[in-house]
Amino acid sequence: MRTIKWMKTPKGYVTISLITYLIIASIGYRTINGFRNAFIAVVAAFVIEFFYSRMTNRKSSKDGAVITGLIISLVLSITTSWAYVVGTAAIAILSKHLLVFKKKPIFNPAAIGLFVSVFIFHTGHSWWGAFGDLPSWLMMFLLIGGYIVTDRVNKFPQVFAFLGTFFVLLFFMGYFQVGDAADALRPPFINATIFFGLFMLTDPPTSPAKYKNQILFGAISAISGIVVYGMLGGLTYLFFGVFMGNLYNYLNKRSVMKASELKQQRVKNSQRALYK
Repeated sequence: MRTIKWMKTPKGYVTISLITYLIIASIGYRTINGFRNAFIAVVAAFVIEFFYSRMTNRKSSKDGAVITGLIISLVLSITTSWAYVVGTAAIAILSKHLLVFKKKPIFNPAAIGLFVSVFIFHTGHSWWGAFGDLPSWLMMFLLIGGYIVTDRVNKFPQVFAFLGTFFVLLFFMGYFQVGDAADALRPPFINATIFFGLFMLTDPPTSPAKYKNQILFGAISAISGIVVYGMLGGLTYLFFGVFMGNLYNYLNKRSVMKASELKQQRVKNSQRALYK
């Protein structure tokens, strides 16, 4: 009963979807290296999450560690050394606990781990779990799984704002011949964008809940990512985008919290004045 109940939660849907992609991609690429990396990444993330939580007396998020490990394994190249997989998972989990606001991560942990690993370990990101080099009809699985997950976490405004802004800006880039917009619409770039928008951008702890804020979050992430893509190319532009979105979410939370504190202080001051 617990398993069935868990499978119906957002984390359950995400985990099942990612494992399904792992299986499909492994069959498509005819390799077990992806399973090896997934096992290493999940175990490393789980162990680091467990021991850090025990050492700091914080609540452990085992499901979050598993999801982070799976995402890392689906993005990293299947030829990545096991040590670099462990290092990437470690950076991701530590960032979740160290870069926090109100005990919640500011930045998407998997994105932090993958981004930093490029500069520290010089890892390659093939986004193989998004079926970049496999038949295009397999993207159907990305869209089906992503639709279910987005529905469960109630992030449709955010996803539509991100993808809509992203593709509109790509159109103008192509029209004005800025950068290489055509490449961003071909595999594996387009696959990476869809996977990213549906499974990483929608991370509930690092993205807003209100629809208005979701729309701004998605638009900011798309604009920031496209600007970096136009300037630098590559595949890290997606991470730049989500970091800007995460930063907006963090600043918005701080602003709301300060406004609430000021309101409470005014109420207290007015109550004191009445008793004088």
